[in-house]
Amino acid sequence: MERLVGTVVRGLRGPIINQGDCIEQIVVDSVLKASEAEGFQIRDKDIVTVTESIVARAQGNYATVDHIAADVRSKFGDDTIGVIFPILSRNRFANCLHGIAKGAKKKIVLMLSYPSDEVGNHLIDIDRLDEKGINPWTDVLTEQEFRENFGENKHPFTGVDYIEYYKSIIAEHGVECEVIFSNHAQTILDYTGSVLTCDIHTRFRTKRILKKHGAKKIYNLDDILSESIDGSGYNPDYGLLGSNKATEDSVKLFPHNAQPIVDKIQQMLKEKTGKTVEVMIYGDGAFKDPAGKIWELADPVVSPAYTAGLAGTPNEVKLKYLADNNFADLQGEELKAAITDYINNKGENLVGAMEAQGTTPRKLTDLIGSLSDLTSGSGDKGTPIIYIQGYFDNYTD
Repeated sequence: MERLVGTVVRGLRGPIINQGDCIEQIVVDSVLKASEAEGFQIRDKDIVTVTESIVARAQGNYATVDHIAADVRSKFGDDTIGVIFPILSRNRFANCLHGIAKGAKKKIVLMLSYPSDEVGNHLIDIDRLDEKGINPWTDVLTEQEFRENFGENKHPFTGVDYIEYYKSIIAEHGVECEVIFSNHAQTILDYTGSVLTCDIHTRFRTKRILKKHGAKKIYNLDDILSESIDGSGYNPDYGLLGSNKATEDSVKLFPHNAQPIVDKIQQMLKEKTGKTVEVMIYGDGAFKDPAGKIWELADPVVSPAYTAGLAGTPNEVKLKYLADNNFADLQGEELKAAITDYINNKGENLVGAMEAQGTTPRKLTDLIGSLSDLTSGSGDKGTPIIYIQGYFDNYTD
């Protein structure tokens, strides 16, 4: 029988996860119950994805503002701290800044990139830079110069003036704050040699630049809580990167030691069903909002752990390219047969064929993680487990 449906994505509802829960058993039980209740069969090459949030909850991977402060204090002592390139987010950075400010002894120089942070949250519209004749790649602005040129600027989605908001957090802990605006990491060295870099995807380059220009101390958010402080949660790879606000004085960290979890889920599903299902943990999807210009990926990676079958990039061709070029003179069943024969005969050469057609392959985990994130959303759907079927199918299946 001809198949008329390709990839199918289902958001699976599960229980509220608490610290100490066996996340592997919960995921497996949720998949099996959904399969029975909804009438879909579990097949080889199906995919189960699990949001990082419930994995971290089960691990109890939390830390308080005091834990952050203790680690910052141990690294910077009495130094003036340059806090550079943070993203503009109440959820992602505000509690981190509370901890940084509480750990600082004297002063923080807060250096913001402009016109936006690295994930696209804008302090000002880029057209206003042109109006004022300001070049963000050459001009360093003080807070007074910024205000004189641009006044008060509230985030279009949150209504927050992040300059004032971040200043108020620092002031709450009795620490002096100076705000400057620059897109060059080395600018901060005119104010202090001790720097906490807060960028996510550009952090390695930022560190290299600072080291080259003579910084005395350089740490990134991935160095803060990279190990447990007084019993806190931690992440040896990402530290505070990927953390979210949990309560008014705590954060939930990105899950750690996650590879054994996905491998165990795969093994348990194999034992229960006889099928090899791929499994991954996902965080933010790697996509950009065209209206707000915000790039979603505030986590350090889309997927911190995944089973072996999800490594690499897709092995596929562009059907529209074949239809428009190789087989432009064919239609209907004749066209379908020609494309099917082409795909079947290409075999392992599909990647080369795809590259010749101008398609840039992306990592499977980035694509599947984005699909999962869009399906689960960030609201009250209550579907932290995603079940995907037919993702690896092609036109001939």
